[in-house]
Amino acid sequence: MHIAVLTHNYPRFPGDFSGSFVAALSQELARQGHRVSVLAPWDAAYTVDGQAGPQASHRPQLYLWRYAPRGDWHRLGYMRTMEADVRMRRETYWLAPAFFAAGVAAALRWCRRHRPDVIHAHWLLPNGFFGAAAGRLLGIPLVVSIPGSDALVAGQNPLFRRMARFALDQAGLVTANSHALQEVAVRDLGADPARFDLIIYGVDPGALRPDPTGTAELRASLGVPADALLLLAVGRMVYKKGFDVLLRSLGVLRQSGLLACSPSPAGPHRLPPIHLALVGDGDLWQAWQALARDLGLEGCVHWVGRVPFDRIPAYYNAADALVMPSVTRPADGLNVCVLDAMACAKPVIGSTAAGNELVIRNGVNGYLIPEQDPAALAGAILRLAALSPEQRQAMGAAGRRLVETEFGWPPLARRYLDHFARLAGQG
Repeated sequence: MHIAVLTHNYPRFPGDFSGSFVAALSQELARQGHRVSVLAPWDAAYTVDGQAGPQASHRPQLYLWRYAPRGDWHRLGYMRTMEADVRMRRETYWLAPAFFAAGVAAALRWCRRHRPDVIHAHWLLPNGFFGAAAGRLLGIPLVVSIPGSDALVAGQNPLFRRMARFALDQAGLVTANSHALQEVAVRDLGADPARFDLIIYGVDPGALRPDPTGTAELRASLGVPADALLLLAVGRMVYKKGFDVLLRSLGVLRQSGLLACSPSPAGPHRLPPIHLALVGDGDLWQAWQALARDLGLEGCVHWVGRVPFDRIPAYYNAADALVMPSVTRPADGLNVCVLDAMACAKPVIGSTAAGNELVIRNGVNGYLIPEQDPAALAGAILRLAALSPEQRQAMGAAGRRLVETEFGWPPLARRYLDHFARLAGQG
């Protein structure tokens, strides 16, 4: 089967996070013996030319298209379109007409020439619209996946809503990685719930696995004591990640006298010292650093910043648990870091937002807590801290088993392929 993948986020260089989950799924589809072609907008950061060439065995072929006459005008996509993931940046509006026109033309031109069996568009806008235009004119089945911010963009003005509705009406399958995103698409954009399937973006259990190599050195470089409980949070500094809730939960513990960054001078603390490492950057970086200072958390919180994709496994393995306190601002899908941590056999504390409930079994491989509730999150952190290392390891092992059996890329790709075959008349 020949699968055309439309995306505006895709890794441009080694270690690039942008669209890493799109690349991972595309690679798994290719590994399972299918021809995969990826169409993405050109960007100056690419270290490959993206031109059409012989199809490499078990590897997606990348095709890049341009939408502006100058390289420095290519400013859309690759995690730059939205401001804090709640509004579009101003420059998006004046670049959008050229971007959409070029995207439709590129998808139509490429699909007419190569005739894929199915089009898989990641993000309802812009790629769902590109795929719908090409699919309708050429009679090619369309699948649209909604990862998160595209559901917000689609509802921001009447034109975008009509474009999104066109894509949803054309799609034979719509996938989302949280109930909240499905609800937004159905309630606000008129999507047909019968065409939905909740399929999360997964993880490669072979590439991410428990590995203690270098973890002691990494913890020491962060200034984390060997006996501390190290919590990890991974993601962009934007509202929907809820990292301000996480900081406030540590503030609750500090005010209660239960947060210690080092053992008590008077004797062993009844709980281990608790530290937090924040990996990522974004629009709210400075504001959240100021919040941490106001809460008196300087000695316990470590601001790591952006980490290359190929180095992030060391942080998962160095941590004792991941915290993903997502909030509905706006509705979001399951964050890839949750499954990454589970693949490394780490417990996860997550809110009941952004698809966390699809993979976290409360009390089995982590804890689920209400969103935007610092006190509840503080309580979950205390429960985790009170466990023995062996009990935490058992929770992490349960998460690893879920990845191996349900949430790794191989079984998830097979679910997509079943849908693709049905839509293409090959099932």
